[in-house]
Amino acid sequence: MKKGEEQARSLFGISLTERPKYQQFLICSSGFFFGYLVNGICEEYVYNRLSFSYGWYFTFVQGFVYLGLIYLQGFSTKQMVNPWKTYVKLSSVLMGSHGLTKGSLAFLNYPAQLMFKSTKVLPVMVMGAFIPGLRRKYPAHEYISAFLLVIGLILFTLADAQTSPNFSFIGVLMVSGALVMDAFLGNLQEAIFTINPETTQMEMLFCSTVIGLPLLIPPMLLTGELFKAWNSCSQHLYVYGVLIFEAMATFVGQVSVLSLIAIFGAATTAMVTTARKAVTLLLSYLIFTKPLTEQHGTGLLLIAMGIVLKLLSGYKDPIPCKPKQQLEEEEKEDGIQNKEEKRPLV
Repeated sequence: MKKGEEQARSLFGISLTERPKYQQFLICSSGFFFGYLVNGICEEYVYNRLSFSYGWYFTFVQGFVYLGLIYLQGFSTKQMVNPWKTYVKLSSVLMGSHGLTKGSLAFLNYPAQLMFKSTKVLPVMVMGAFIPGLRRKYPAHEYISAFLLVIGLILFTLADAQTSPNFSFIGVLMVSGALVMDAFLGNLQEAIFTINPETTQMEMLFCSTVIGLPLLIPPMLLTGELFKAWNSCSQHLYVYGVLIFEAMATFVGQVSVLSLIAIFGAATTAMVTTARKAVTLLLSYLIFTKPLTEQHGTGLLLIAMGIVLKLLSGYKDPIPCKPKQQLEEEEKEDGIQNKEEKRPLV
């Protein structure tokens, strides 16, 4: 690929490269919202209606569905452009984040955990400055937009909480670790796409899943969840149908998220995923006609302000810090050009 040439990208057969940025954003965001809206409905049914809380096992089953769908998309290991070790880091961070998030609920109640997880976009932006091959610099209005979005979501989600946030040192430590890993994960994914633009969404999802599946087995065995979930699901086989349907929808969401990261970066993607929580909550209020309070209104106003501020920036990419070697090469090229311009005409 020639320098400055944009990598051709598509999303389930829909070409993205030739489209304007706003269309790319709308297509990828729509895929993400659809996938995770269906995911939320399925989780509501399985976790609350059936009282099944087997997160590790359900993720394990979902992984095999992913591999089947990736195979149907025509991907094979011959198409890989990155070494496996790149994805070992990625999968380790992903599983670590998942484990710490689940484990923190033993020490924090749900409102407290939600407050921390809602701030994800801020550490993603900060971490971007320290990832080798990425080193993003974000303008001030990007931080203001993210801050408004975070505060608005916290106000909205806690407006009708049945209990106040309950904090403990161990729980805060665990959820903070999960946030750091989430921030590292998104930026690492963006760095892989940036360093090697030929990396596809399917490759990243395939390799992360293949490496991640064995990492799920130890926690399932240690907690006894593997055998409990197997017995429970064996008595209710239709649960597997729900899980497969959920995995198919989440697959669309995951590929859409990776497309957003590849095109717009980790920080913008984190803002979209944060906004999705607000949209999902608002829909639940509209569908089930729950009363909206002044705190809900304030939260929605701040969220809207954050989104509008982001949109007014025109989807401009954050400014990457150029490596020292690249700067030196550009300086040499400029010097050669200046000498040629000053050379007297014969």
